Amino acid sequence: MQLLHAPSWPHLSFQTSDRNSKGGLLSLVKCLQPSTANCSFQPQKLERSIWVSHKRNFFSFCATKATSVEAGSSAASSGTAEGDVLKALSQIIDPDFGTDIVACGFVKDLLIDEASGEVSFRLELTTPACPIKDMFEQQANEVVARLPWVKKVAVTMSAQPAKPIFAGDLPAGLQRISNIVAVSSCKGGVGKSTVAVNLAYTLAGMGARVGVFDADVYGPSLPTMVSPENRLLEMNPEKRTIIPTDYLGVKLVSFGFAGQGRAIMRGPMVSGVIDQLLTTSEWGELDYLVIDMPPGTGDIQLTLCQVVPLTAAVIVTTPQKLAFIDVAKGVRMFSKLKVPCVAVVENMSHFDVDGKRYYPFGRGSGSQVVQQFGIPHLFDLPIRPTLSASGDSGTPEVVADPQGEVAQTFQNLGVCVVQQCAKIRQQVSTAVTYDKSIKAIRVKVPDSEEEFLLHPATVRRNDRSAQSVDEWTGEQKLQYGDIPEDIEPEEIRPMGNYAVSITWPDGFSQIAPYDQLQMIERLVDVPQPTAVQS
Repeated sequence: MQLLHAPSWPHLSFQTSDRNSKGGLLSLVKCLQPSTANCSFQPQKLERSIWVSHKRNFFSFCATKATSVEAGSSAASSGTAEGDVLKALSQIIDPDFGTDIVACGFVKDLLIDEASGEVSFRLELTTPACPIKDMFEQQANEVVARLPWVKKVAVTMSAQPAKPIFAGDLPAGLQRISNIVAVSSCKGGVGKSTVAVNLAYTLAGMGARVGVFDADVYGPSLPTMVSPENRLLEMNPEKRTIIPTDYLGVKLVSFGFAGQGRAIMRGPMVSGVIDQLLTTSEWGELDYLVIDMPPGTGDIQLTLCQVVPLTAAVIVTTPQKLAFIDVAKGVRMFSKLKVPCVAVVENMSHFDVDGKRYYPFGRGSGSQVVQQFGIPHLFDLPIRPTLSASGDSGTPEVVADPQGEVAQTFQNLGVCVVQQCAKIRQQVSTAVTYDKSIKAIRVKVPDSEEEFLLHPATVRRNDRSAQSVDEWTGEQKLQYGDIPEDIEPEEIRPMGNYAVSITWPDGFSQIAPYDQLQMIERLVDVPQPTAVQS
């Protein structure tokens, strides 16, 4: 059974056997020469409760605007009682956006029984890793219980099913992943894999469903840094999909788990292997997929950024000027591809001896990245022998020492990633909307305070696809009169962090990049709102 179906890759194939056999269903082998990768490492048994329980007390925003409040159909409530409850809940303000939880759409399934004084509802957050979900639950109980007619309050906490905000045709394996975070340095040897693995296990400790994809085929690090019992990927022979291995509840995929260690092949072949390993794996529902990016800014990195709808990127550097030069290239690459860089981690920044702090590699590379490119958060990782040793032993540092200084830094980084991903999803989901009452498209590009209006017909006439403009001559095929003035979009959906997909009544799906929308003629005279029929 071939993993790579292209005939130009004859040396890679899957071998299948009984699923319950010791070696698993899958091993990736060379047909031209035998594999020398044979790992005899015995995984160390660890209890997940040792470290999960220590990562719950954080304070940061974790949820984005959802839908409006849904009242249960069986609720025996009056409008006044429901209004009282919602008014009480609107006192709870999200600490980052300054918006109450009712306006954010967190309140669901509101049931009120005035006769018995019982009130129940559900607070639905967008991620189970919310650091302040306990605070939300406590405050919701308190504010509703203060109502004079309320005798009993029942609050249920939940999270939305994992789903990408990207509206394109994603591969089946990626369709139930909420956030994909790239950890990149564009330079080898700076600790990128260490940051990626420890970030993933920190997010898992916060309650999220997490996966790690090791995108470095030439030198995969994941098999050394974690110790799953099954060190070979398996294959589902019916679906022809890859089943990730697992360690402490985190799903793992790496070329190093494919049975032949490191690859010796040309770039286009590597891009194909990475694409297939990533997109055909059965990731299932994940809140965060952490991608350990390979060094550089070449074909492999561009392929990953273009194939996968990355939510955000975390940049890893060291204090040296040489590291900054390479990191700057990576930041510019992400900027061109409209992937927000949300944090910088400066590894090996310092060490402490006898109460004094030393900076053996100098200072300033991390802060220079933050200042020059406007990345909002900087985290310093100290030089610690235990951090290096944990990477070699197969046990991440945040698992081995969940209350240490390094684990605390990763906890802060994890909170930052949760917060920034939530903000990005909220900004992207509301960047372009259709206001039916004024028959205009509202646009507020992420990271911009400006909001403006566009006429739907103007947007449709400015389509630059091959259906509207001749690709060879540049001649306008779509004529002004072809689009009626009263045209209205049927649906507007995000396309990653850079564009929206607009579906029109004639069935045409228009891809409208934010950059293009900002250049279109805007509405100056805002129409008067009209009544919208439900």
